Amino acid sequence: MVAGLNDAKRIVVKIGSALLVDATTGAPRTAWLAGLASDVATLRAEGKEVILVSSGAIALGRRVLDLTPPLSLEQSQAAAAVGQIQLSAAYEAALQPLRCAQVLLTLDDSEDRRRYLNLRNTFQALLDLGVVPIVNENDTVATDEIRYGDNDRLAAQVAAMAGADVCILLSDVDGLYTANPALDPSAEHLPIVTDITEDIAAMAGEGVSGLSKGGMITKILAARTATGAGCALVIARGSDAPLSALRAGARATWFVPKDDPQRARKRWINAMKTRGVITVDAGAARALRSGKSLLPAGVQSVTGAFGRGEPVRIEDATGHVIATGLSNYDAREVGAIKGLKSDAVAGALGYAGRTALIHRDDMAI
Repeated sequence: MVAGLNDAKRIVVKIGSALLVDATTGAPRTAWLAGLASDVATLRAEGKEVILVSSGAIALGRRVLDLTPPLSLEQSQAAAAVGQIQLSAAYEAALQPLRCAQVLLTLDDSEDRRRYLNLRNTFQALLDLGVVPIVNENDTVATDEIRYGDNDRLAAQVAAMAGADVCILLSDVDGLYTANPALDPSAEHLPIVTDITEDIAAMAGEGVSGLSKGGMITKILAARTATGAGCALVIARGSDAPLSALRAGARATWFVPKDDPQRARKRWINAMKTRGVITVDAGAARALRSGKSLLPAGVQSVTGAFGRGEPVRIEDATGHVIATGLSNYDAREVGAIKGLKSDAVAGALGYAGRTALIHRDDMAI
């Protein structure tokens, strides 16, 4: 599966607290970060896009605040607020001269369709600008009801949201075993998993780190999310220069998707119940069938009541269905900008909008 990583265009890498934070001092492991940063720079030089999903804010912040676990929710939020500054500074220093950005998420952000679309567009813009997004759960505002609960599952959600090809979970183990290898010497390593059955899920043990919240079961749940979105997921040991080690053939467990990210996403969009209809002219219909995005200039009419990010049906003037897509504008806005050139949209709305009314990546023909 090394070829799968080498062929990947967009890669999500999850870093746990146990890898990032020294268990004795509570400080960032700068030497380990330097190795990771070197790996990221190599991938970027090859034209690959990298998103990092990082734990560590609470672990760093509790050292500054001299807090002893277990922490209350309020203490965790306070520690995250303090630690997030140190976490960002550590990544910014390690990744130089690459540019990086901080993205804080809660579960609610991915479940709300409008915010989901905002995040997807933000990730795309950052990656187009050559920036390395660094994602973490927004522990400062999260509550028990809206928490991802662990960054394994957050990484899988981000991979699905961003249309990644590979999601790498760096861990203190080198993959999935038939039993906990720390307790059972006869446990066998599984290099490839093609189907996440109940038997596979039953093999998941618990993590052994005092800093990490997620055990192997959360990685299995993450694998289900990622592979369902067409993204391969790999559990690998977070050794020095871990991505280089993985590419060199280090032992790991790969969970194989049954589809690629684009086809999986388009199948998901096509299954949605539409909330309205956008009718386009003949030129726009031809452009859509050739794989282009829908621009306001090609729209003739709009019916229905839909919000931004909700699914709509796209039809030609004869009523033939061309596609289903997620609209970057609500129904009122589409009515205001239909037929307009892109440079006239801001004047009609009173604010700047997206170039595409429906982006080709958010459309199933």
